[in-house]
Amino acid sequence: MTASNAVQESVEEAQANPIRKVVTMLQMLEKKVRAEGEKEDELFEKFMCYCKTGGSTLSASISAAEAKVPAVGSDIEEAEAKLKQDKEDLKNAQTDRAAAKAAMAEATSIREKEAEAFAAEKSELVANIDMMTKATNAIVNGMTGFLQTSEAQSLKKLVENRQDMNDFDRQEIVSFLSGSTSGEYAPKSGEITGILKEMTDTMSKTLADAEAAEADAIKSYNELMSAKTKEVQALTRTIEAKTKRIGELAVEIVQMKEDLSDTQAALLDDKKFLANMDKDCATRTAEHDANQKVRGEELVALADTIKLLNDDDALELFKKTLPGSSSFLQTTGTLQRARALAKVKEAKQRAGRPSPGLDFIALAIQGKKVDFSKVIKMIDDMVAVLNKEQADDNDKKEYCAKQFDFADDKKKGLERGVSDLEKSIAKAKETISALGEEIEALEAGIKALDKSVAEATEQRQEENKDFTELIASDSAAKQLLGIAKNRLNKFYNPKLYKAPPKRDASEMTDEERATLAAGGTVDLTKNADGSALSDTRFSAISVHHQVAPPPPPATAAAYSKKSEESNGVISMIDLLIKDLDKEMTEAETEEKNSQADYEQSMKDSAEKRAQDSKSLTDKESAKAETESDLEADTEQKAATTKELMATLSYIQSLHAECDWLLQYFDVRKEARDGEIDSLKNAKAVLSGADFSLLQMQGRSLRGSA
Repeated sequence: MTASNAVQESVEEAQANPIRKVVTMLQMLEKKVRAEGEKEDELFEKFMCYCKTGGSTLSASISAAEAKVPAVGSDIEEAEAKLKQDKEDLKNAQTDRAAAKAAMAEATSIREKEAEAFAAEKSELVANIDMMTKATNAIVNGMTGFLQTSEAQSLKKLVENRQDMNDFDRQEIVSFLSGSTSGEYAPKSGEITGILKEMTDTMSKTLADAEAAEADAIKSYNELMSAKTKEVQALTRTIEAKTKRIGELAVEIVQMKEDLSDTQAALLDDKKFLANMDKDCATRTAEHDANQKVRGEELVALADTIKLLNDDDALELFKKTLPGSSSFLQTTGTLQRARALAKVKEAKQRAGRPSPGLDFIALAIQGKKVDFSKVIKMIDDMVAVLNKEQADDNDKKEYCAKQFDFADDKKKGLERGVSDLEKSIAKAKETISALGEEIEALEAGIKALDKSVAEATEQRQEENKDFTELIASDSAAKQLLGIAKNRLNKFYNPKLYKAPPKRDASEMTDEERATLAAGGTVDLTKNADGSALSDTRFSAISVHHQVAPPPPPATAAAYSKKSEESNGVISMIDLLIKDLDKEMTEAETEEKNSQADYEQSMKDSAEKRAQDSKSLTDKESAKAETESDLEADTEQKAATTKELMATLSYIQSLHAECDWLLQYFDVRKEARDGEIDSLKNAKAVLSGADFSLLQMQGRSLRGSA
């Protein structure tokens, strides 16, 4: 910024109506009061809700919080200690890496200079050795025309300028090279060639030594660069790891501090509320009413004041009565001087500590005579401090960039995690609902199957009972018809008659024998108790014992049997027996088939019930697992959301820490570079100018900053 711009800015600021600032401040105050009122109303509603719900769970909450607070506090201290140590390690690693890079740059610069010097020396030595060799060969081969060549003159200059040979040898060679050429070989040339060969050997040895020294220097340089490169790489890995760890620890600390703050606030509120809940609730209600009343009065006062000051007539009046721009104008020289003094004070403020040297510079600008050597030293120290500040800003910028990348990546990962958990929770709820419906359907199916089995069993029992009764009835009817047929055959068809089994006389009881003796009858086709000897239950044969029966009386004519009519009856009986046999056969077949169908149905029902029971168990297990997963996902979502909030809080704190630096980094760097240039210019002025020139140039330099 130039001095004219600074003057214009000061004038514009002076001309601005300060009432506008007052009104703006009042409006901001009004907004703040309203915001505080809304926040207080929200807190009061929560507090009154808490008053109504009671403090039945406060004791347990207080106990848990009292146990949690020291534990979380200890964790925070430990994490902060680790964070502090990691930051120190990061700063040390950055410093060491900068030093290693500086050492590499310095070594490279030295190596380049050494290589350049070696190349020049080698080129000169190779040229001299080649020239010596040619000269020696020319002299040995007769030296015809050699003294008139440019090589001879160059050799002469080389010998004259060499400092490492004795004067006698130099004189001999110079004299030889300065003589006239006779075209003949001179005996003295042998001594000359010896000196030249000795010089050639010396130069060759010097070249070999230089090449060996260059090789050693290259080897040392390569070893140094390799070691420093490894050191820089290791320090870079350390910086990256520490940067990542710092970000993670910062997020953890924010989470723990928020947790601790919430726990402490809740603990304090719980204790206070538990101590005197009813009284506190009543007191809070009264306080809230009083606060609302006072806040309302304050808002009315602010609104009235804003209205009063913001009126157009009032603004016009203030514009006419408040100081104008003339009270702020200054001469160009005075502003330049003030600008120079301001730059000195700004430099002192940037130093962050008392700076007597800057005070001395300020005195010198105002016209006092001083020893400027101390001022120059202070300027050098200030330049070093500014360079150090710029290096710190560079490291801080790198740290902020990495932390922003780390925090943003973590935020995106947590947001994806929350989204995935929400989808998983929704899917789990749908699965639980579907499984619940399927379980209800299976349970209803099993109940219906059990009912069907019971009904089928009852029906089968009734059918079997009917079958048994039918077989018994048909068998009895068939037996009765057989007895009737046999009785008819006894009369009409004696050959077809089948006599029923009888007991022997030895099998009669005494009672039966007495009956026979008395002239009675005994049925030997039955047992003494009346039960049948065989299946012919309806056969009865009477055994009559008569003693000396009298002759029969006169009878009617002989009787004629109704054989034809009896045959029809017997045929009808046979037909009825066949019908009974057919009915019994059909009933037995139907019973057998029904029993087989019933058994197969019971088997299928048992298998179906086992499968449904297994499916029911599996689905209940799946439902329980899904409910467990749902609960775990819900808890994980809550934890992830909390971690996301902590990460967002950390990003916010990172913005608070870094935004200003990143936003004004170039401006600060440019301003610092300008300040360094100004200090260097001031040093140049102080080093070589008189006092009057100091005042003129110093003010000019500072006025142009």
